[in-house]
Amino acid sequence: MQGDEPLQNAAKRILIVEDNELNMKLLRDVLEAYGYATITTGEGAASFALAREHHPDLILMDLQLPDISGFDAVRQLKDHAETRPIPIVAVTAFAMVGDERKALTCGCDAYLAKPILLRDFLDLVEKFIGPAGGLP
Repeated sequence: MQGDEPLQNAAKRILIVEDNELNMKLLRDVLEAYGYATITTGEGAASFALAREHHPDLILMDLQLPDISGFDAVRQLKDHAETRPIPIVAVTAFAMVGDERKALTCGCDAYLAKPILLRDFLDLVEKFIGPAGGLP
């Protein structure tokens, strides 16, 4: 779902911040197939407003975004009491030496390099918010 669409009534919501349409579709399709509700945006600057509006249980943040860096978006989310408790997983295709440490230092709760392995990805999501209860 895009940020301006009504959210379906679901127990577990995940905000996906990803500018690559194919990566966004993959993450959204997998999560929805497993019963999670998704909110999506391709812009880091929009993540704060969407997090405040929808109160997601988890945020998946690409670190390479066209408007602001994922690092800056994470810092903004972690600087505010309302969004600080939301776990954030950095998901990036540009894994460089030191990126994981940098992501964790700026406030991410976990780091996942692309390409993702489906079972590892779902295990990480479940670690933070538990299973959605959907049957793929």
